Amino acid sequence: MAAPGHALLCFDGSDDAANAIAVAGRLLGSRAASVLTVWEPVAVWAPYDPGALLSAGASRLASEELGLDDIARDIAIATMERGVALARAAGFDATGRLDSGKPWRAICEAAEEIDASPVVLGARGLSRVHSALLGSTSGAVTAHAGRAVLVVPAARAESGSEPSH
Repeated sequence: MAAPGHALLCFDGSDDAANAIAVAGRLLGSRAASVLTVWEPVAVWAPYDPGALLSAGASRLASEELGLDDIARDIAIATMERGVALARAAGFDATGRLDSGKPWRAICEAAEEIDASPVVLGARGLSRVHSALLGSTSGAVTAHAGRAVLVVPAARAESGSEPSH
């Protein structure tokens, strides 16, 4: 029997991403995994600024002069390290990976590079309007990855029920 594939666990620090890692651990069992955290440089934010608060020049100044990219990268490193700890607790032989750029594109490129099977993401349950206007990372990865993708829906607590032990 062939060894199970190398999983790519996408972790952005959200509760949904943490839940996806835990669920993947139960479903996939022990295997090698890379925990990927993607961060976006400040200059990338300007085109998405709905109030045009950051011009291209202002975002470049904030990025270079104020060191905001360094701060964003440091936060991403800490996030990735937390994801690796969660993955190891879920039974994966996990290492960390940090990439920058558009999240869905970075995820697909990392999956291709390591020949990931599967790619694991949490779903945030975006509203239909938000998804229609901006799209979702999980939707874009599913459409473009060209490989198995496990999208774990948001955990929903049942009202009035206690967890079973």
